[in-house]
Amino acid sequence: MSAESRPERSKVQRSLAGNIAFALGLIVVLATTVLGAFAAVALLLDAADVAPLSSVVPDDGQNALVIGGIAVGGTLGLMLPVLLFGMVKGSEQTPRVGARAAGRKLLALLAFDVYVLVLAVVVAQIGWILPKGVTTVVAVFAVGFSWMPLAMIPRERLGLGSRQPE
Repeated sequence: MSAESRPERSKVQRSLAGNIAFALGLIVVLATTVLGAFAAVALLLDAADVAPLSSVVPDDGQNALVIGGIAVGGTLGLMLPVLLFGMVKGSEQTPRVGARAAGRKLLALLAFDVYVLVLAVVVAQIGWILPKGVTTVVAVFAVGFSWMPLAMIPRERLGLGSRQPE
């Protein structure tokens, strides 16, 4: 039996199949990102209206929760399918993500989401003294840019593994 037991497909067929797989993967990732953001916003607004956050979040601060929900749901919806794809697909340059590494990355994502939620609730407190529009602008900058220092920390210091060589 020879080393090549499968018949070779042409380069055009391989690239077409790869492009279709990439497009389907991209559609799944974008759909989960958008749906995750909508779901988190709906859950947070419901929590601010009737649940435990109703006495903590003023009416003028609810947009801060919307912005935090977009951040939480978007990152979760983006990272979960990417992580699952990484556990299935691998190559010599980028090996598959193992279960232990995936667990660490999910815990890091959970910690980031908790950080964003707490920050959104803290920024929502500005709604007690400032109008809704100003609170929304402050929330966009506070929640939107607060993760920048965290993103600048090397992954090795957070225990998330080493970067791939370029």
